Amino acid sequence: MSTTTFRAAVVRTPNGPDSIEIIDVPVAEPGPGQIRVAIAAATVNPTDLGVAAGFFHSIGLVNQPEHTGLGWEFAGTVAAAGEGAGLAVGTRVAGLVVGFDRDYGTYAEQIVVAASDVAVVPDGLELTAAATVPLNAQAAALIADLLGDAPADAARLLVTGAAGAVGANVAVLARERRWQVTGLARAEDESFVRGLGADFTTDAKPGWDAVVDAAQLNEAALALVRDDGTYVGLRPGMAPPAERGITTTALFTTPDSVRLADLLARTAAGELPARVHAVVPLEEAAAAHKATARSGLRGRYVLQP
Repeated sequence: MSTTTFRAAVVRTPNGPDSIEIIDVPVAEPGPGQIRVAIAAATVNPTDLGVAAGFFHSIGLVNQPEHTGLGWEFAGTVAAAGEGAGLAVGTRVAGLVVGFDRDYGTYAEQIVVAASDVAVVPDGLELTAAATVPLNAQAAALIADLLGDAPADAARLLVTGAAGAVGANVAVLARERRWQVTGLARAEDESFVRGLGADFTTDAKPGWDAVVDAAQLNEAALALVRDDGTYVGLRPGMAPPAERGITTTALFTTPDSVRLADLLARTAAGELPARVHAVVPLEEAAAAHKATARSGLRGRYVLQP
């Protein structure tokens, strides 16, 4: 690795996975309250596919004249710390970088972030697994907050994509809020979903009190919600139009280091599932995007710089 530059995966003219390229970016030193992290793992999430395809450019959320960075969540080791950061060099951390309008993201060898936006990774939790927590598990925790406590003892919640990175965490956390959870997934995922304590189906019928659409089925998932029920989607700002009195919400995850520390601890303890499908080099980001675009993944691709 150069001492003056580092590698990052970006898109110049977004046109899908094949538009991803690796470029050299100047090293930036952390300012007061900041840290520079040597990234060990960065997760490929569906939102990244939308950036590479130009979707978020088309709706005005990206305006980068040269290139646009990819990646929201990461885990790694503190390489340098600014004044007052409070984290020693060598500390293992995980964190979340939000927003679409960035010249580089977590698909990179390093990143400078506010120390207050990261959490320490517990001993015993691999960094590749920790990298799936800041966005996916925090999203699930926020979804559980949006749902709140079940309004009745028999309140029924359907989680689409219940074998995936977000859905599996929702299944666990919603049960703690007394929801009667059923996971919608492929037949081969039945044992995993039931192992989360949820019921299981491959063919959900309408009439659910609430649906968490982790599989991003959109209108098809909305149709499964009963009148006056609740729908929670994952795509920021893209909840389907409300109908039949249904409350519709689209999630937007923001950094919360206190909550992240708790979720990392629970993942390390085996209480929450860390869903790593495969670990591949940063250079294979395009291939990981293509694989993620196909349905049926039981977790996330994780990139290693």
